[in-house]
Amino acid sequence: MQSSYRNRGFTLIELMVVVVIATILMIVAVPTYLTQIRQSRRTDARTAVLDLASREERFFSTNGATYTAVAGSLGYGAFPSVVGSGYYQVNVCSPAGGCDANANAPAAPSYYVTAVPTAGSTQLQDLTCQTFAVDSTGNQFSFDNNGNNTTATCWSQ
Repeated sequence: MQSSYRNRGFTLIELMVVVVIATILMIVAVPTYLTQIRQSRRTDARTAVLDLASREERFFSTNGATYTAVAGSLGYGAFPSVVGSGYYQVNVCSPAGGCDANANAPAAPSYYVTAVPTAGSTQLQDLTCQTFAVDSTGNQFSFDNNGNNTTATCWSQ
């Protein structure tokens, strides 16, 4: 009788081994998953700034020797505008439009397009690649949460 009782379930030690293995898998899997999610959202941001830069160039070619910071002229409702899945917002600055462009922006006529994480989004936790930008000369930029240039890291992924 004692042998049939022993075969009816798991021992506490066996159950604890399963819990330990599951915990180790979660410790490894969750950060890797979150990193992949952040990188895919970065792709949304890079795509959005390149699309907006393309729209600026199209505007420039059809409207003379000027760029615009008017959202409606570029197919947007307003700036800043939330793009993609809502984790980033884009903005465009044109010195000819009267805004104060980023220090990296070239002299007028020019534009400087930026994508930053939206307020309250989990993408704010991506400290390495906080801001993506493109200017009218085709330069691509990225900055971390402290304003350090991370272009080589963030645009190559």
